[in-house]
Parts: sequence; structure tokens; C-alpha cells
Amino acid sequence: MAERRRGGPRAWLRGLGRPRPADAASGAVTGLFSIPEGMAYAAIAGFNPVAGLYAGVVPAIVGSLTSRTVLMVTTLTSAIALTSQSVLSDAGLDPKDAGNVAVLTVMVGVVMLLMGVLRLGVVMSFVSNAVMTGFATGIALQIIVGVLKDATGYKPQGHNKLYQLGDWLAHIGSWQGAATLVAVITVVVWAATRAVRRLESVALLVAMVVVSVGVGIAGTDVELVRDIAHIPGALPSFSAPDLSAVPHLIGGAFSVALVGLAQAAGIAPSMPNPDGSRSDVDADFRSQGYANVLGGLFQALPSGGSMSRTGVAVSAGARTRWAGVISGVFLAVVVLLCGSLAERIPMPVIGGLILVVGGELIWGKRRDIALVLRTSRLSSAAMLLTFLATTGLPLQQAIVIGAVLSLLLYCVQSARQAKLVALSPTANGGWRTGDVPTVLPPGEVTVLDYAGTSFFAELPRIEAGLPSVAGARDAVLVLVVRTLPDVPSSAVIKLLDRYARALEKEGGRLVLAGAQPALVEVVRATGLAERLGEGGVVPASPEVLGPLESAVAEGERWIAARRREADGASSPQV
Repeated sequence: MAERRRGGPRAWLRGLGRPRPADAASGAVTGLFSIPEGMAYAAIAGFNPVAGLYAGVVPAIVGSLTSRTVLMVTTLTSAIALTSQSVLSDAGLDPKDAGNVAVLTVMVGVVMLLMGVLRLGVVMSFVSNAVMTGFATGIALQIIVGVLKDATGYKPQGHNKLYQLGDWLAHIGSWQGAATLVAVITVVVWAATRAVRRLESVALLVAMVVVSVGVGIAGTDVELVRDIAHIPGALPSFSAPDLSAVPHLIGGAFSVALVGLAQAAGIAPSMPNPDGSRSDVDADFRSQGYANVLGGLFQALPSGGSMSRTGVAVSAGARTRWAGVISGVFLAVVVLLCGSLAERIPMPVIGGLILVVGGELIWGKRRDIALVLRTSRLSSAAMLLTFLATTGLPLQQAIVIGAVLSLLLYCVQSARQAKLVALSPTANGGWRTGDVPTVLPPGEVTVLDYAGTSFFAELPRIEAGLPSVAGARDAVLVLVVRTLPDVPSSAVIKLLDRYARALEKEGGRLVLAGAQPALVEVVRATGLAERLGEGGVVPASPEVLGPLESAVAEGERWIAARRREADGASSPQV
């Protein structure tokens, strides 16, 4: 990225690559999907449906041009729409006021930009695979449940998505026959088209066009896009943010931004870059920030990486970022020139195809789910809890629960991995590992390597694993502390001081090897260095084994000195 910036606009354009033929078909499909899906999401949340439509134009183009996850489509999602509506309602602001929508969208973009600039994407690396799998699967189920009404004409009841799914199945007699039949035919046409290898990449588009035309010719009575709202034959115009609303939306903007960023974070692992390049969470944060800042000025609702729209693009054959760019441009052209035709797309067609996309997303996670279930009960529980939270709670709460679960998993796993390993020299000058002795042998140097993170939760296990000091006269324990952080837990210092006192009382000594500079300062400031004595702390060096060998040499020197003193005290006076 730095080279692109230094190379100027031309280098940046070369870095975008060239669109493939499949990207054009994918962009057309994704752009058409954006019409009913964006309008439906906006309408469900109480916004002007046209604002949801426009969220597929500027945000999609800007996001695809700047994202490091090249297939990610940035646009309105159901979770972002519902969270945005909640934020505006809590602030006492009208969600249909263009100025309020503009200022919220721009503020969400600024928050995303700041998080990207401050490189806070590193926080996502602490979110465990189990939690992300539960979150992504829950989002996929949300996508499916969100279109059940479009696909069958029956709107499931309840706030919990799993409950809604059960309610939908329990009321199969309430499904509208015409809508259900159209959705089923749509899925069948998609499957038949996908079975033809040459048409596989355009199966979604073929199913949408063929079934839509068939419904129109047959005059089937089902809900159409125009039943949601009229599509204006005009491009989005400039919308000035209402700056007086800024103080009321600061906290809410962070909530919406976190929802959008969390959803987008699940896209990179599910949709890896076809060219083999690596995604960059911080760059994706900034990309979504640009998309919202510019989109907010052109009548768009807050946007983020959309799992469903990205899934549509990939299923339709997207190969480069140009698929997302084309989707935004194609949508703008359709709105401008063919709005009346787009209004005739049947909602059951969209519902059937979104069911396919959601099903493919869940199917694509099957190996991750199986891996987590085989890993450990704790990881399985975290995945299940995150899934239940994502399907049963407001998404911003589910994100917090997922973050807390990830932190707990990290702490527990780190504490379990902490251990002591005995090291002994080999004939060729190396070191081999072994079991920790239960008792320190007197008159010998024992070397132990500590591997851990100094979490207080792991310390009882570490202390219980230290050799007993009973009878350890003239014994030296060299403790290698290369993995201790610069500023360890105060409990670690207490443990080391306590063990050093007990060993000293028995006539032995503790030596620390490989201490980092900041750790050396802490040991000195706490008085532990004075207790260990001269040579009791051997700092780290570029040579990995250097501090260890120096500490062993110090221990052997000390034992030899103690023996000389003992021999001198026991020899007769002349």
C-alpha cells in the first residue's frame, strides 16, 4: 500500500487490476439484489426505503475500490439498519429526516476511519475462531430468517431468530401458496442453471430474470418491489448533515460502527482474496470509513461489509474488486434508466435467492463448526453461546458477549499452556528438555525454563510445579524467564521473592536468566534483585543461549565458592 501511495494515482490504479468478464455478471446480479434488499432493510427499520437503495451506490463503489478484502461489498445490512434506527430513536431524532441520516452516516464513517488509523484492528486478532464461527453462522441465520416473509408471505413472530424460525415452520399452513411456489421455482431454476458449468457463475442472474419474467407473463399475484416503495429515476443528490444532532449521536455512532466492523470482520475468513493477497483489518476499517463519509453526503444509510451481498457477488462469479464497483455503477444505471422495470421484480424471487445465499454461507462454515466441536468443550461452548447471542440479542450486545468470551478463552488457554520444563546440557553443547525434579538436588545447578504469560490464573499451577527446596543446601535454580513480559503481574514478583526466600533459608540460591530490560528494572525497583544478589539476574542478549550459559556459569561459581568456604571452615587451625 505504501508503494502505491508513493507511486501516485497511476500506480494506485494499476494496483486495482483489471475487471474480468465474470465480474460484470456478478456486478449486475449484486446490483439488482441491492434494489429489493436495500429497500426492504431500510423499510423494516423505519427509514425511507430509497435511502437503503442508495446505500448500494456510493458506499459500494468507494468500499470496493479501497478495501483490502477485495470481494467484500460495502452496503446496508439488516443489523446496521436496525441498530441505526435504535440509535436515532434513543436520541429522539426522526429516522426519515435526511439531515439526521446524513450526520449519523458521516459520524459512523469518521469512527471507522479513526479505528483504522489507530490500528485498532489488532483487537480482532484476539477474537477466537470459535467465537467468529458462531458469529458468522448466526449472521447467516439472520439473513435467512429475514427473508422468510418475502419467500412465503408469512412473517414469523418473536424477537429471537431461532424462535422465529420455529414459528415459521409451525405455521406452514399460513404460507401463501403463490409466494411459496415462486420461491421454490426460483431455487429450482437456480439449481438447474448452476448444474451447467458454463452458466454456474450467472445462475443467480438467470434465476432472477427467468422467474421474474415468468411471474409477469402469468400475472401471478405476489408482492413486487414497487409494493415497498417507488424507485425514483434519479441519482442520489447531495445531502447536508444536520450538525445540531452531532452531540446526541456520538455514542450511537460508535455502536453502529462496531456492528458494521464486526460483520465485516467475518467476511475475510469466509471469502479469501482470489489473488492470494492478504486482507488487512485496519485497511478494511478505513475503507468502510471512506464509504460512509462519502455515502452519507449522498443520501445513503450507514453501511458496512455485507455478508449476504458479498455472498451473492461470490456466488455470481466475482473474481476481483471490480465486481463490487460494477454493482454500484449498475445499480445507479438501473435506478436512472430502468427504475420502472426493477420495480417489477417479485419479492419471493429475491427471498428464494437470499435463502440460497444464506444456506451457502452456513454450508461453507460446516468445516469450521466441525473443527471447533472437535477442539474442546470450552471452544464449543463459546461458539454456541455466540451463535445464540447473535440470533437472540441486539447485535451490539452480541458483539460485546463475543468479545468477552474471546477474552475468557484466551486467558484460560494461556493459563493452561503455562508450564515449567527442565533443561539439561547434552554432550554436543546443546540442551535437552526433561521433567521438572520434585526436589532440588543439593550442590547442583538445576535449570528450568518458564513458558507462560504471567497471568495470575496460571501462577498457582506454576508455583505447585516448582521443585521443593527441602534440603537444597548449596543448590542453585536457574529460572529462564525469556517469555515473561516486560511488565509482569505483581503476583509473579511475589512468587519469585517467596521462592527465593525459601531457597535462601535452605542454603540455596535463585538465578533469573534472559530477563528483558524492563523486567530487570522491575526486579531492581521491587528489591528482588538485591535479594538474589550479584549475578542473580542475567539480562537477555541477542544470543538466545547466552544468558542461560552465563547463569549456569554463575551458579557453578557460587557453588564452588560455597564449598571453598565450607572446606576452609572445617580445616584445622595451625
